[in-house]
Amino acid sequence: MVKLRLKRMGKKGMPFYRIVAADSRSPRDGRFIETIGTYNPTKNPAEIKVDKELAMKWLKNGAQPSDTVRNILSKEGIMKQLHEEKNAK
Repeated sequence: MVKLRLKRMGKKGMPFYRIVAADSRSPRDGRFIETIGTYNPTKNPAEIKVDKELAMKWLKNGAQPSDTVRNILSKEGIMKQLHEEKNAK
């Protein structure tokens, strides 16, 4: 099963995350399929960049977002867009 989750980058005390599509059995910072965006919580406000088309593609194909990624996608309006597309059918 594919999950959308955060891959931790950066140095100690300065986390930086990539939002990736990865197999659920692979380790957190291990192998991944595709990078969807970035999340930098150290900036104020937190800096978020997400490729909306890629995120929608993965969500439509059944990828399950982690709780944190689900919150990030909700703030970006992607979860709402997915919900509206599902209800339009």
